[in-house]
Amino acid sequence: MAQGGPKSGGIIMIGLFIIAAVIFGGKFLVTHGLIPGAKHTAASVPSAVNLPSDNAGGSATSVSMLPIPSSEPAQVNGPQVRMEGYAWNAQMGLLYAIGGPSTTRGSLMEKYGVNVHWSRQDDNNQLQSDLLKTADEMHKGVAQPTEGVHFVTIMGDGAAAFLQGINPKLKKFGADFIAEICGVIGYSRGEDKLMGPPAWLTNPRLAIGKLVACVLRDGDWNILVIWAGNNGLKVNPDEKTFDPDAINVLNADNYIDAAAKYISGYTETRKVVKNGVPTGETVTIGVTGIATWTPGDVTAAEKKGGLVSILSTKENKYQMPCVVIGIKKWDDANRTTLDNMLMASYDAADQIRAYPQAKQHAAEIENALYGENKGAGYWLKYFDGVIQPDKQGIPVSLGGSSVCNLSDAIHVFGLERAGGQNLVQATYEMFGKIVVQQYPRLVPSFPPASEVINVSYVADLQAKNPNPTPAEAPETFSGTPGATVGDRDYNVTFNSGQATFTPKAESVLRDLIQNLGIAGGTYVEVHGHTDNTGSPDANQRLQDNQRLAEARAFAVQQWLESHSPTNFPAGRVRVFAHGQMNPVASNDTPEGRAKNRRVQIVLKSTSQ
Repeated sequence: MAQGGPKSGGIIMIGLFIIAAVIFGGKFLVTHGLIPGAKHTAASVPSAVNLPSDNAGGSATSVSMLPIPSSEPAQVNGPQVRMEGYAWNAQMGLLYAIGGPSTTRGSLMEKYGVNVHWSRQDDNNQLQSDLLKTADEMHKGVAQPTEGVHFVTIMGDGAAAFLQGINPKLKKFGADFIAEICGVIGYSRGEDKLMGPPAWLTNPRLAIGKLVACVLRDGDWNILVIWAGNNGLKVNPDEKTFDPDAINVLNADNYIDAAAKYISGYTETRKVVKNGVPTGETVTIGVTGIATWTPGDVTAAEKKGGLVSILSTKENKYQMPCVVIGIKKWDDANRTTLDNMLMASYDAADQIRAYPQAKQHAAEIENALYGENKGAGYWLKYFDGVIQPDKQGIPVSLGGSSVCNLSDAIHVFGLERAGGQNLVQATYEMFGKIVVQQYPRLVPSFPPASEVINVSYVADLQAKNPNPTPAEAPETFSGTPGATVGDRDYNVTFNSGQATFTPKAESVLRDLIQNLGIAGGTYVEVHGHTDNTGSPDANQRLQDNQRLAEARAFAVQQWLESHSPTNFPAGRVRVFAHGQMNPVASNDTPEGRAKNRRVQIVLKSTSQ
């Protein structure tokens, strides 16, 4: 992405009385997030999110190469379908399918008879406004509106707040006018990341009392909050105060500004709070880490260095889907057009994966449409992702995106088998809950997933294409785990002295299996712990508790693998038993012993 534009928009002025204008996630600029009222919000440990993973897929298959689309406009019958989206590599398949700003001759959109016009729009407020224009015309009786847009593409981890900001307005036209997620066409796979000193990798608690620059309620802010939650760290949501017991945030103007603040050694003086209560003290603090995306990470690496990727969408593999959002009433009335538009994008993904010529041409289309004058090589380089030394000689991972074919879409929507996990829904719900938890007065709720995630369009394509090209190659878990990216205890309860779950444990495990879905680029270590009760004989008690801890850890592993075998393939979940040897509280009280009977989940990256 490029300076001053990609996946960012104009500064949004937030009136305190307009909650709908507060939008979360999705690579756009949010104004300085002031929370109403004089009382400061206390820092809290974010809900644990060990993210939806997916190891679907199969081996590469032979795909016939199609002609490279021309740049000449095609003559396609049917309504013009207007789309807007960010400058983002994850939609490379869609843009290749179009062939240019509008459907071109020889393109896949022409093949499927879809007349698409695409334009860049980085401001989520404008994306919402343009969807509203389309719905307004339809409400007035215009079947094929000439104003606004039919579809927008945004980050799926910001979809809950995006839809909360627009659907209450759309419902005034009628329940069938709401905006809905109708497709997924790509993913961020490493370009979005939290960057910090290398020491944070081995000791996350070193981030406590530090300042991280980011765009609040944005997808990269999500990564910061996820990392904090997975390591039991508090995050202070108020960017105007400093909590020495939490990670503090600086609301940057945009993702480039976040990097610039670190490079310049930016500092500011803040009031000190503890649990949201002012202490009367002040402190001057500087930026220690950043949450950003390409090229913000490139800028920081090349101009100053010293930061590494602490957690990114390489590990949180299914955090950031590029979702297609449209107006339900138009979608229903133009189902064939929508189905064909998605299918053209999915076929384009197969071309890009199979043929370098297609990927090169897709990058050329992106370069022309995004208007950044970076050259096609720039978009190609950061689509694949690279590791290069920063200014201090430290290797840094930069970039990384992917496109979705039909099999990928079938899998992430949970359609590959009965009871399959809908990873898009898991992402939508988890990040919706996070923004509500951190900013309850700004974003008090979000639409239920069942209302706004419509899998029927991809299901149409699945029915028409029973043998689609296999999904992207699955993650492999046969090597040595890399850095720890999450370490947190879970209250998975067992029947006394046994390795069988209590009824309460079932609900915890179901939350856990949903959460662990997103972090497809991680190993999952299950560590079993017990208290020190048992046999009067100390040696026997030690052995019994070691065996019990092992049996309980294996029980969690088997539960995960049996309930979601695709997301937990052989080798991903590893078991460790510690018995009574690592207590976190005193075994002299019932409360302490209860804390010691725990399951610890450690997430480690697949790269060393």
